[in-house]
Amino acid sequence: MAKLQAMPDAPRYILDDMVEDSLERLSFLRHEPARALIIGDWSGALAAQLRSTGCTVINVDPALGADPLNEEAPYAFAEPFDFIASLGTLDTVNDLPGALVHLRRALANGGLMIASFMGAGSLQTLRAIMLEADAERPSPRIHPQVDVRAGGQLLQRCGFADPVIDSHALQVRFRSLSGLLADIRAQGLGNALANPGAPLARKALARAMEAFDARREADGKVTERFEILTLSGWAKPLRPPKF
Repeated sequence: MAKLQAMPDAPRYILDDMVEDSLERLSFLRHEPARALIIGDWSGALAAQLRSTGCTVINVDPALGADPLNEEAPYAFAEPFDFIASLGTLDTVNDLPGALVHLRRALANGGLMIASFMGAGSLQTLRAIMLEADAERPSPRIHPQVDVRAGGQLLQRCGFADPVIDSHALQVRFRSLSGLLADIRAQGLGNALANPGAPLARKALARAMEAFDARREADGKVTERFEILTLSGWAKPLRPPKF
């Protein structure tokens, strides 16, 4: 993904949408963090916007750089954060509840977390095409995805106060199957399973292209859906028990 993003006109509409949505939520909530942790924003756009307001920002990525972040391990930062944004990463961790617990513990009292990632309902068209291509032997082509209901249960389970869970869809039109797959690879949305399915053989690839062609609409394009799930919650001090 990093290599492909260095190419001219590389697609990044999924991350751009997540960054824009995070900034809108911060503005709506009137939350002005002094110290922030940004995870997964390889464009640097969210960090740059926060720095322009005087916020101290640590920008890290779970996969890129000399010292990649492990979201499933305790964070080794000296001070807590007023704001944490995790963009496009939490759907690929093995232990999602554990990762959310570490995010909660990294927040200062009154701190806000916003986590956006691909949710259930994404890539419906490609899923159907791959099932037709694999025929009698379907292979795992994408990692499990979280829906809105499960997201709310996770936030409450992990100790976030005032949790908010919602999702919205981006519908993108493609002229070819290769164009769809290229956009997915360039944005790091491909198969993240430890044991992915076998590559498509020649006959299976031909079936996939036929299945794509069968879904063309009047203008010759095919619509794909990217469902973006957003979880947000606050770190608030626990109330003392009443006696």
